[in-house]
Amino acid sequence: MQIIPVIDLLDGAIVHAKKGERQRYQPIKSLLTSSYKPLDIVSALLDIYSFQQLYIADLNAIQKIEEVYTTNFSVIEAIAKRFPHLKLWIDAGVSNNTELIIWQKLDANIVLGTENFARLSNFLSLKNQLNSQFVLSLDFMSHGYQGPTELLANTKHWSQDVIVMSLANVGANQGVDVDLIKKVMVIAAGKNVYAAGGIRHAEDLKLLKDIGMHGALVATALHQKQLTYQHLKNLCQ
Repeated sequence: MQIIPVIDLLDGAIVHAKKGERQRYQPIKSLLTSSYKPLDIVSALLDIYSFQQLYIADLNAIQKIEEVYTTNFSVIEAIAKRFPHLKLWIDAGVSNNTELIIWQKLDANIVLGTENFARLSNFLSLKNQLNSQFVLSLDFMSHGYQGPTELLANTKHWSQDVIVMSLANVGANQGVDVDLIKKVMVIAAGKNVYAAGGIRHAEDLKLLKDIGMHGALVATALHQKQLTYQHLKNLCQ
């Protein structure tokens, strides 16, 4: 099983993502370090375990609350240079070719989140340019799936790596949405499926592993020291 740590960037700092309420995110309070600077946080995460991947959510880019497309590109580029062994998964709310060109400058997997596409044709346009170098995120809020319904129903458009993103569970420390994950797993044969949202401890991760999940995205449980090196070592074997 692959465990991928997550960091959420807003205005150059790491914040605590909670329940998808992006406008209310606050600077992270981590038991790993007193700093919320990105390089310090990533270094602290790597002190726990030799992670091979890192998921980065650029909240400025995702929210698109400014007139121009504002990003944390320079911060993410600095992370890539400081930790070259990490394969970055970058969610920057990419929804068009102009935005895609920016992030293709990095050697990273671009996350295409379904919440960013009103029509399947828009998604396919970007997918065709990325070939296999992207990760699909199936985005679910408390009121349900966000994105083109055809994309949820037809796995032929999926990437090899697929995230089940339960935004209502993110950062809530209340457990994973097992029913949702099982529904996706029914149709996801042959895909590497990753769970995101609500993971609290090793028991949650073991449950996901037993269901057949390829991996999981984790943030809060790492920062609250609810997952130890031994937990991660046992699960990643």
